[in-house]
Amino acid sequence: MDFTPTEEQAAARDLAAEIFADLATPERLAAAGSGSDAELWKALCAAGLPGAVEDIGLLGLVLLLEEQGRVTAQVPFAASCVYGVLAVAAHGTAEQRDRWLPALRQGSVVATGALPARGGVTTSADGPTSADGPTSADGMASVDGTASADRVAVASVVGTLTGTVGWVPWLRDASVVLVAAADRTLWLVRVADAQVEPVELTAPWAAGRLVLDGTPGERLGGIGAYDDVRAGARIAFAGLQAGVCAGSLARAVAHTNEREQFGRPLAAKQGVQLRAADAYMDTEAIRVTAYEAAWRRDTGLPYDTHALTAAWWASEAGMRVVHAGQHLHGGAGADLDHPVHRHFLWGRQLDAYLGCGSEVLEELGELVALGESVAKRGGPHGEDDAR
Repeated sequence: MDFTPTEEQAAARDLAAEIFADLATPERLAAAGSGSDAELWKALCAAGLPGAVEDIGLLGLVLLLEEQGRVTAQVPFAASCVYGVLAVAAHGTAEQRDRWLPALRQGSVVATGALPARGGVTTSADGPTSADGPTSADGMASVDGTASADRVAVASVVGTLTGTVGWVPWLRDASVVLVAAADRTLWLVRVADAQVEPVELTAPWAAGRLVLDGTPGERLGGIGAYDDVRAGARIAFAGLQAGVCAGSLARAVAHTNEREQFGRPLAAKQGVQLRAADAYMDTEAIRVTAYEAAWRRDTGLPYDTHALTAAWWASEAGMRVVHAGQHLHGGAGADLDHPVHRHFLWGRQLDAYLGCGSEVLEELGELVALGESVAKRGGPHGEDDAR
């Protein structure tokens, strides 16, 4: 494993860090409230960063999201890249990529994902049509993503979706939402065709409740697309959590070095040093597991268990770090307007989004047990070694 960024990844990361540092100031973040910073999003898109993730891969995206997390920048960058650009690029047909990717790269179309952990959305396919044939009633071309591997035009599938997803991040900013149905199929749905109800979250993410009632959608990808997109999202948001934790810890270190008690900096106290050291180790664990999972996906290695490992660290350790960051600020950390409190809110929200640690650990255990079971049978087709 070599997590040294390529020249392109490093350049994109440095550019993102510069833009976030210039525009994601505490004053602008406070003014944005629960909405996105339109000027910041415009600057990121003008720099070509959403479109760059196709070239720099998931590991490159993780590096960019770390920079966003450091300042808790109020833009739907993670959601639009992982559920939009990367999902369509990996699993869309040639026609879908030609139709969706230009706008997603430019940022004129913002994507998000509604992947409920326990289903809740049902779908009814209207049947296949020609990939070059008619469009559905809402103007979306009727295409199917089952040929994501060789990207040839195949028979298309459109359908209608029914169900409710309690909360979807950045839904109020999105133009299109990638919805996972109960049968683990993925569907692109225009937000304008669905019902969106505002929802206030712990973090100000412009979230909404998604209500589908016979809402038209188009299929994206075939077997395996759901698992790939969900794993990729876990890795990406784990990278975001690494940045949130790093930013929280940096603020805590600065505060404890500046704040004096009885003529000595708080940072000189052993208890403060130990708490900060534990937070640092937790942050590094989140970062390295996210890097490894992203690197494995980019290089074509198995990464499903690694994605869950990254999610577990981001959930469990992330909570510890943002609590420590706020605690090390003492009374100042209790101020709801203090910048460190945003890191606390984002860390708590990412924990909820990734799934609490025990849930992620249970899923990881089931996946490991399944892999061991397949290995004992002699392979994925169930051959018996003893036969």
